[in-house]
Amino acid sequence: MDLKQIMQNYFLDLDAAAKDPDRKVAWCTSVGPAEILRAMGFDVYFPENHGAMLGATRLCMETIPVANSKGYSPEICSYLTSDIGAYLKNITPLAKAYGVEDVPRPDVLVYNTNQCKDVMHWFEFYAREFDAPIFGIHSPAHLPEVEPEHIANVVAQFKQLIRSLEEITQEKFDPKKLERCLALSSGATSLWSEVLKTAIADPSPFSFFDATIFMGPIVVLRGTEIARDYYRDLLMELEQKVATTRSRENAVQKRVYWEGMPIWGRLRHLSELFKRNDTCVVASTYCNSWIFADFDPHDPLPSMALAYLQIFINRNDTYKEKYISDMVKMYSVDGVIFHAAKTCPNNSNSYYNLPGRLKRNGIPTIVIDGDLCDLRCFSDEQSTNVIEAFLETL
Repeated sequence: MDLKQIMQNYFLDLDAAAKDPDRKVAWCTSVGPAEILRAMGFDVYFPENHGAMLGATRLCMETIPVANSKGYSPEICSYLTSDIGAYLKNITPLAKAYGVEDVPRPDVLVYNTNQCKDVMHWFEFYAREFDAPIFGIHSPAHLPEVEPEHIANVVAQFKQLIRSLEEITQEKFDPKKLERCLALSSGATSLWSEVLKTAIADPSPFSFFDATIFMGPIVVLRGTEIARDYYRDLLMELEQKVATTRSRENAVQKRVYWEGMPIWGRLRHLSELFKRNDTCVVASTYCNSWIFADFDPHDPLPSMALAYLQIFINRNDTYKEKYISDMVKMYSVDGVIFHAAKTCPNNSNSYYNLPGRLKRNGIPTIVIDGDLCDLRCFSDEQSTNVIEAFLETL
């Protein structure tokens, strides 16, 4: 099944679930415990995915001011302001894309602060609007190492979450269903990792901009056969492409790494900019964020806690410096582009001199200003000048 059909089926099924009194919908943060929700029979919706769609379609430029006018600052997460503004304005990109008029009403909302605190405020808004129960996993943050006490802390919160969800489903939690769900998630995320690693090839079979599209199922369909099967087929396709185009004649001249959020409303512009300059963005922190190598179906809750605590965004700068340095070597990268997203400090790692530290280690870096959704923070002309000047130096 192709990606377009997979995403259409996902949203149409969510729409059907929201209209069926016998089914329950859970809202979850994108790096939250979706496997627990799915194992307990919930259909799972991810507001951050909706925020990205609002950014990619640029509908956000109509909706962010609506949220701002209701007291949500232009300085906070523009996924949040895009999404809440869309709710207040009663519009959604799902209508044009899939014929779905509304996002699904939640029966419960579950967030994880391993990404940031904004998700808590975001979900609390909707809990009030829909008068729905809300639960949070409050993760130990900015960790140099994940220690056993951190894992025990999160496992205890998972167990409390499960007890609370049992009251909503009125069914006893079945550990076997979680093991099955986690096995599917583990399979899908392993395949996603292998998909991304095909970009080690020169020429790379795809760019970061393609990967932001490929990643749909690993975000919204973890724990299903659909995601696993999609990445199995995609990996085969990309491996064949690598095998048939392996030629230095086809190799791009430069290879760079994207650190930070995508600029959703300018993906095509940036993709064409790099193409014009014979450069491929071969890897990114962002797309790697859905690789959960620690998932273990035989040890579900502790392995989930470890995987969700290990994520890049939840680590300290020493870890991040080593991680990016390792990626530079693995992908034979010539330089790193940091995107300083105005409304997303948690995913902007340029503020505390990480680019300078990498530069001192011999890795060329630049910083461009922008935002994940709010295009008022991004200049085509300035970013083009900075990027092209940087590429000339590599």
